[in-house]
This record gives sequence, structure tokens and C-alpha cells, in this order.
Amino acid sequence: MPKADLQLGPIGQISLTVKDIDRSTAFYRDTLGIQFLFRAPNLAFFDCAGVRLMLGLPEGSGERHNSVLYFKLDEIERAHETLLARGVVFEGKPHVVAKMPDHELWMAFFRDPDKNLLALMSEVKL
Repeated sequence: MPKADLQLGPIGQISLTVKDIDRSTAFYRDTLGIQFLFRAPNLAFFDCAGVRLMLGLPEGSGERHNSVLYFKLDEIERAHETLLARGVVFEGKPHVVAKMPDHELWMAFFRDPDKNLLALMSEVKL
């Protein structure tokens, strides 16, 4: 029986695949006026009133994907186990995707019934 106490949200990040990081960064930062946060290889991050927007180049085969919803939560391992028990199939276990000066960014990816990519994300303070 699924645990009723797990509730996903808020949205922590949305990702968009773009063709040109520099051109898109300039558009979102300079044209739209969205607060620029930082760059990483092939990625740019913005703050949209508390929801992070990530722009990225296509990975691997160059296949484009639509948006990715990232659900922000504190206890990623517990949420992972609960969703596994509910039949969610993950693409891997929760893992560190980036080490920041004051925290580690953990994620675990899965897909909805239509194969849309979703993720759990947790910012673990050091």
C-alpha cells in the first residue's frame, strides 16, 4: 500500500534543450530579463521567481527532448523508495550530479506513462 505522506512539489527546476547556449543565454538574460545564476559546461541556469530554469544542449545522440520537470524535496532517498514501492521505474538510483560550494545537488530520473522525463532533486547542505 502506498505511503500517503509523500507529496511531490514544488517544482524546483525546468529544463529546456536549446541549439546555441550563448544565444539562448543572451535571450533569456538580456531580452527577457530573467535573473542569470551561473553557467556550467553546455548549461546555463536562471532564477524564475524561485523556480530554476536550466538551458542545455542536446546530450548523447543529439536527440532533443521537451521540458523536464524536477520535483524539489528534502529526503530524496525516502521519496525514491516510496515511489519504487508505487511501481515507478527509475533510470538509476539517486546520485550527486553537481557539487556546489555549500551543497551537493542530488537527482534521480524517471518517466511518466508518456515517456516524459521527470526527476527528483534535492540540495543537500554540506
